[in-house]
Amino acid sequence: MDAEVRVAGRGPTGGGDAGARAPEVVLGPLAGDLAASALAVARRFAAGATMWCCAPQWPAHAHHLAVEFVHPVVVGTRALPAVAVDDADPVAALRALAVAGDVLTLIAPADDPVAIDTARRASAWGVDTVWIGGGPRPGPGAADHVLWLDGDEGATAPHAGGFVLLYHLLWELAHVCFEHPGLLVAPEPAEVGTTCATCADEGVLGEVVAEDDGRTSVRTADGVGDVDTTLIGPVRPHDLVLVHAGTAIALVAEAGDR
Repeated sequence: MDAEVRVAGRGPTGGGDAGARAPEVVLGPLAGDLAASALAVARRFAAGATMWCCAPQWPAHAHHLAVEFVHPVVVGTRALPAVAVDDADPVAALRALAVAGDVLTLIAPADDPVAIDTARRASAWGVDTVWIGGGPRPGPGAADHVLWLDGDEGATAPHAGGFVLLYHLLWELAHVCFEHPGLLVAPEPAEVGTTCATCADEGVLGEVVAEDDGRTSVRTADGVGDVDTTLIGPVRPHDLVLVHAGTAIALVAEAGDR
């Protein structure tokens, strides 16, 4: 995976010379990130997922990405459900539309507050995240999969075609996975060290749905259920909390906090 891989792509469609070639990109270790992301995306699609595409600052990229998956140009490849999300408040839109098992692909710089908020809430919704960007990287754990162009390539990627190259490769490699059905069955996750030794439960991120007379409904990747919030005090809808053994043990972010 560390072998140097060079790929030359075309610039984004719409505006300028449609045939202009993007600068040659050296993938290097990024090749491994692309392979892992494509496999995860293919497994989600095979299980019935929808891909939600969001690029708060560059909505054209979200539309372009969705088109690649919905309208494949390679003969024999299947159309896959993908939707561009360009609402004024993508978090609110995705909260209503996305379901556990879906995929969210973000195309944004690491400091985009909307992308940051959307990515962390996706975990509470049970939605896998792929973050495509360039320049300074997001913090560890910001997304399930990060496809990033560093340095000068990252700085010009939104306009020179770097991002287009990455999501084209993501799309093409996902279809390569479909050519090998045995890859589409995800292995059982390892359980060693993932749960509390005392109560056999784990801490999961949840988003508050409603609070009524001491009963707090919280949405996690496993669905909506009642959670005891006595330890952290009053909460509001859309607050993010850490849930352990049916109890909210920490307030991660307040509603609207970006």
